[in-house]
Amino acid sequence: MIDSLGRVIAEDIVAPWDLPLCENSAMDGYAVRAADCGQATGLRVTGYVPAGSLASVPVQGGCAIKIMTGAPVPSGADTVVPVEEIEERDGEIWINGPVRQRQHIRFTGEDVRCGETVISCGTVLRAAEISMMASCGRAAVAVHRKPRVAILSTGDELIGVGEIPVPGKVVDSNGLSLAAAVQECGALPVILGIARDTRASHLEKMTQGLTMDALITSAGVSAGERDLVREVLAGFGVRELFSRVEMSPGAPTTFGLRDRQPIFSLPGNPVASLIVFEEFVKPALLRLMGHRRVIKPFLRAILQDPVRKKSGKVKFLRVRLEWRDGKALAFSAGDQNTGMLKTMLKADGIAVLAAERTSFSPGDEIDVHLISATSEMLEP
Repeated sequence: MIDSLGRVIAEDIVAPWDLPLCENSAMDGYAVRAADCGQATGLRVTGYVPAGSLASVPVQGGCAIKIMTGAPVPSGADTVVPVEEIEERDGEIWINGPVRQRQHIRFTGEDVRCGETVISCGTVLRAAEISMMASCGRAAVAVHRKPRVAILSTGDELIGVGEIPVPGKVVDSNGLSLAAAVQECGALPVILGIARDTRASHLEKMTQGLTMDALITSAGVSAGERDLVREVLAGFGVRELFSRVEMSPGAPTTFGLRDRQPIFSLPGNPVASLIVFEEFVKPALLRLMGHRRVIKPFLRAILQDPVRKKSGKVKFLRVRLEWRDGKALAFSAGDQNTGMLKTMLKADGIAVLAAERTSFSPGDEIDVHLISATSEMLEP
């Protein structure tokens, strides 16, 4: 059951019994009849019910039974008086203060009724859902499978992590960063390594990648003579749905389907690759895992820095967020050049700036997708 945590449930959970199953005490105290509690006389203690046991005798008039939290309320009783409000002497109890009938009793089915659907198909399972399923006697549950997502980097210029770069060579950070992003959203990454700029290398790597549930490639999607990704994918029967997005960064983003298998071809620039993953790939993977809410809600924030952009493209601006006087303030995370990976370390969110506008001023309200969730950032 614990392995289902964070997964999306693929069935409804229906309560097989009432919760609580029977009337039980919400406090350590004494089970009594409320009608007996207004008298200026003591109530004789005639029994004791620990949790997990049943009372052997009912509560009679003028009597009380000591009871522990969670123990079934004895017949005849309609009230529980907490031990803190009792004085006990010589086998009798004296009640200090007013008593309300039915107080401190958990009643049969007051939480959940037998036959009630308590968890609906499509729910993401948290600790609370695990608790409810356990209370309903479920030791196992059907969940959506985690998709296996192949990740392929392309380019002769790339070297593996751990190798020392020389001029003209670049460490393949995309393979690991995209694998981390895939794992972070709950899917299973399969790193294919690097496809060199030959058809044979692309064919070898993609043949393996296309056996997975989804494939993500990075680089090799522009119009250069050594950009082979789209051509090779077409040879595998991939139906290209789009090959460019009017956005910055990330314009040379391509998406296609091989039957129902999604193939995402991302830019090679590490910043653009991560932003495209966050805005395009992650929602699709979440949908594959059964999630129903796959698009992050926007946070409204007040821009603190002037921004200029080209018309005709949506600008994805890396921003740092602060809270002041209950308002979210968005500061540029630094140089927005797509080669500046460090700004991704500083960014709390990605501001989505409308295509038709060319300038934004401090004080403008903007929409931000969160990419991190620290308590300091989220607390107004």
